[in-house]
Amino acid sequence: MNPRPDSDLSVVIPTFNRLAFLRQAVESALRQTLLPREILIVDDGSTDGSWEWLQTQRSGKIHPFQTAQSGPAAARNFGAARAVGKYLAFLDSDDLWEPRKTALQLEFMEKHPEFRLTQTEEVWIRDGIRVNAHKKHQKPSGWVFEKCLPLCVISPSAAMMERQFFQELGGFDPSLPVCEDYDLWLRASLRSPVQTLAPQLVVKRGGHGDQLSKKFPAMDQFRVQSLCKILESEALAAAQRQALLAELEKKLGILSKGFEKRYPQESNPYREKLQWLQKNHLPVAS
Repeated sequence: MNPRPDSDLSVVIPTFNRLAFLRQAVESALRQTLLPREILIVDDGSTDGSWEWLQTQRSGKIHPFQTAQSGPAAARNFGAARAVGKYLAFLDSDDLWEPRKTALQLEFMEKHPEFRLTQTEEVWIRDGIRVNAHKKHQKPSGWVFEKCLPLCVISPSAAMMERQFFQELGGFDPSLPVCEDYDLWLRASLRSPVQTLAPQLVVKRGGHGDQLSKKFPAMDQFRVQSLCKILESEALAAAQRQALLAELEKKLGILSKGFEKRYPQESNPYREKLQWLQKNHLPVAS
C-alpha cells in the first residue's frame, strides 16, 4: 500500500480543557487523504490532562505547545506564527474534519490562486443531535464583505487560507474574547474573494457548557467593536461603507434597547456610541 501523500498545509488546533474532543479532532486531521505537513496544537493553559496527553503525541507531524490562558485568538496566532506551510487551516478542538476536506480545498486553491480564502460546508451537531442551519447562516461565495456584516458566515474549522495572506491581515485580534473570527473574515473579505465548496466536510459540534458564546450572550457588543475598528482603519468603497454603517446602526440600536431594559438607571454606553455614530458618520440609508 502506498503511503498517503503530504501537502504544504499547516494545521493549527487551539484547545482549552477539551481532552476528549481534542483526541478526536487530532485523529480527524490525521485521517486526511492528503496529509498536512504539520499539526500545531496550542494548549491554552488546560488543567484537564490535555498537555500531559499531548506529550505522548509528539511526532514528525504533531507539534504541541503550551501557553498561558489568553484566549482562542492569541492561541491561533501563536500556532500560525510557528507554521511553515504555504497554506494554513484552523481546526477547533471540538470539531471534526471529514477525510477529503483538506485535499478538496488545496486542489481548488492551487487551481484558483485568486481565491486566497476558501471554506467548505458543515454539518451542525448540537447536544449530539444534527440540526439544520438557518438561512441567515448560509455560506456565500465571491466578494462577500456585505454578506459577512450581520454575523459570522465563515467558520474557522471550515476555512483554509494562504499563510502569507493571514500574515498580511495581522492575524486574529486578541482584544476580542469572542467574534475574533467575524473580525478576521471581514478584513479578509475586503481583500480577496471567498469560495465555499459544497461538500459538508466539517462536523461542527456545539451545545457543551464551555463554549464562549454562552459566557458572552450579547455577542453583538464584540461585533460592534470590530465594525468600529474597521470603519476607522480600512479603506472602504462607498457601498461597503454604507453597508457597514447600516449594520452598525442596527446593532447599536438593538444593544441600546437591551441595555436600557436591563439597567434603566445606568448610563447607556450603546446609546452614547449610537449618538457618536449619528454625529460623525450618519445619516445613512437604511
